[in-house]
Amino acid sequence: MSSYLMYYVTGIVVIPAFIFALICQSKVKSSYNKYSRIMSRSGMTGADAAFRLLQLNGITDVQIQRISGELTDHYDPAKKVICLSEGVFDSRSIAAIGIACHEAGHACQHANAYFPLTVRNIVIPATRIGSTLGVPICLIGLFIHSTTVAYIGIILYAFVALFQLITLPVEFNASKRALETIRDNNFLIDEEYNGAKSVLTAAALTYVAALATALATVLRLLLVVSGGRRR
Repeated sequence: MSSYLMYYVTGIVVIPAFIFALICQSKVKSSYNKYSRIMSRSGMTGADAAFRLLQLNGITDVQIQRISGELTDHYDPAKKVICLSEGVFDSRSIAAIGIACHEAGHACQHANAYFPLTVRNIVIPATRIGSTLGVPICLIGLFIHSTTVAYIGIILYAFVALFQLITLPVEFNASKRALETIRDNNFLIDEEYNGAKSVLTAAALTYVAALATALATVLRLLLVVSGGRRR
């Protein structure tokens, strides 16, 4: 079997991870849609909740800005800005408060030099290179019958898997910080808190799915190269 045919045949390796990723994305959408329609009794907006969480942690040098899109929320450590989507920034929903506090949790990690976040930021450049060039270099190696070049491609793509692995504790910890603050300071109470937890748990699973997909891709490339060597 040729290496290129082997590449297509081994596509079956990534199918379970791909299906898992689709399920996780569906769960995120479902949880977000459900709890974005339920307003909190506290009356806080997402921006209010993020600001309050920063205050409680003594952080005064982080800005909160509105950005376009849905579920595009993120924290920018370079600019020290919490970017909240239109459906989160002004919304008083349970989902908005949970998501906003999660992003503020990342700002707290940055302020406290949280080690996994520091490591993740270090590997970002290698991850960008690996995600863009890893698979093409591996395939070029197979084309020119150079296992050395092929393995270089695999190593580069392995940084994607490493990044996803390091991302797990970063995301889980941000959600933990968010939920503890929400609970201990009555941002949300009783079933509202459980709703926010449901949204953040669903979001966390997408990072597990991303890791599974990256690992499956690495395994697929290894099978292709090892199969090519046996020919």
